[in-house]
Amino acid sequence: MKEAILIVSFGGPESEADVIPFLENVLRGRNVPRERMREVAEHYYHFGGKSPINDQNRELIAKLEGLLREEGPALPVYWGNRNWNPYLPDAIRQMQRDGIQKAYAFVTSAYSSYSGCRQYRENINAALLQVGPGAPEIVKIRPFYNHPGIIEPVADDVARCFNEIDETRREKAALLFTAHSVPLSMSDGARYVPQLEDACKIVASRVGRPNYQLVYQSRSGPPTQPWLEPDVLVAVRKLHAEGVTDVVVCPIGFLSDHMEVLYDLDEEAKHLAHELSMNLLRSKTAGSDIRLVRMIRELVEERRNPQLTRIALGDLGPCPDVCPPGCCPAPQARPVLSNPLS
Repeated sequence: MKEAILIVSFGGPESEADVIPFLENVLRGRNVPRERMREVAEHYYHFGGKSPINDQNRELIAKLEGLLREEGPALPVYWGNRNWNPYLPDAIRQMQRDGIQKAYAFVTSAYSSYSGCRQYRENINAALLQVGPGAPEIVKIRPFYNHPGIIEPVADDVARCFNEIDETRREKAALLFTAHSVPLSMSDGARYVPQLEDACKIVASRVGRPNYQLVYQSRSGPPTQPWLEPDVLVAVRKLHAEGVTDVVVCPIGFLSDHMEVLYDLDEEAKHLAHELSMNLLRSKTAGSDIRLVRMIRELVEERRNPQLTRIALGDLGPCPDVCPPGCCPAPQARPVLSNPLS
């Protein structure tokens, strides 16, 4: 059987001309005010209209292809996005033309939730129907938030941030973990929060920081709709009121330094910290760290060979290969707009 690896991601614009069409793709089928879309578009225009996510995926794929050439298995790598070029159906059509019969889909989202897992499965199924007969079988790789390949690079960079704080203030420095906020109607039916809490505990233990807080970012939607809280900006203000002068922010809910990390943390959170005369350091995501690249290969290999040991850290153990029926249901009311995961 001819097999392959398929990288599945959110997609993002690559120029100012792409921004509005991209957001229209993201928001298709949702009742979102045009003004709100323009507001989010400004985040992209701030960076020249280019989301970093596509270049980050290109770098990840190049490293994965290099690793597979050097150490095997000899599987080709394809790439398809939910909302922008290269689109998922196009990637599947190319696999079909190349004679691929089975592909292992690695989604660039580490946690279990509707938007981060189930919706990607729906996207894959919809793309397969669009391609039609002869399309390859696609098997989605399990969520991997507690795999050493993502935990180790994150923990190492959190430790680096603390080491950059003056030794006389380091002990009193705070640690905030951030993740994308979602509506409670989404989180209530998923293991999103328990998984985040597990990942925070693992990383905090590795860096010797038993006191930390999990907070959220990128919340949107009407004020009447409950979302996960507290917001990272609220948490920073609270730390300032408590006399904290240094804070390390770790975007643990994100695989790479994409738009929300750059805008919400490197722009908004750092600006607030500057106004409050606080020293805020933001740790890096795993990105294309070689340990994460090796993790992708390990996850593919364990799915190809069920006898292999399934690697996971923390209290919850490895996520199942196949999601149980009814997990991560879509929220009852779709959110007005979550800043695109790109």
